[in-house]
Amino acid sequence: MGASQGIGKGIVRALAAEGAKVAMASRSLERLDAAAADIDGETATFEADTADLDRLAALPQVVAEKLGGPLDILVTNTGGPPPGGALDRSSEEWEDAYRQLVLAPRALIEATLPSMRSNGWGRIVNVGSSSTIEAIPHLALSNVHRMAAIGYFKTLAREVAGDGVTVNTVATGKIATDRLAKLSGSMDAARAMASEQIPAGRLGTPEEFGDLVAFLCSKRAGYVTGTTIPIDGGLLRSM
Repeated sequence: MGASQGIGKGIVRALAAEGAKVAMASRSLERLDAAAADIDGETATFEADTADLDRLAALPQVVAEKLGGPLDILVTNTGGPPPGGALDRSSEEWEDAYRQLVLAPRALIEATLPSMRSNGWGRIVNVGSSSTIEAIPHLALSNVHRMAAIGYFKTLAREVAGDGVTVNTVATGKIATDRLAKLSGSMDAARAMASEQIPAGRLGTPEEFGDLVAFLCSKRAGYVTGTTIPIDGGLLRSM
């Protein structure tokens, strides 16, 4: 999901480099096709919107038919809610954030998990945020609903570990994406912030994020499950 740009595209690139057939999904088929043309590997594109839970529930079967086999890997990268404080945004926007970050992943997992359990192997990776470890000011929708998603993924991980299926979350730090540039005012502003606040002295890249996800999706990571792993250049101060 969210594969047409940024972190999602970085994950596609890393998985394709490992030889995976990758199904790329997002709201814009035009942007997806442009992104797919820039990937060295076997990909297929699928239009899907987290607002349409019925489409998400049907998508894994559509992908399986297109790629010629069941899904072994699911990456739930389902968007970033708009900024705002704890009392900001409308009830409808709070409901939209819940749909994006909790119900959309659940719909995809419900349709994907049976074949993973039947095959005795599967990898589910959630693209999360460091906001689930340390709340980010003025991102209340993300703070709240990504935490709810962590609760869901942690519960799921314990239920499916014995079936050979791992479930993990990668907590996104400051990655050089268009969303970060928008939240920061510009990419230059984001880089200036990184040089002052992040111990590594720079922003992370979508490719680095993708490499971590690719490891979690590999056979070598079979004993890693139920975790939330930050990728943040040392930004988080919590233990």
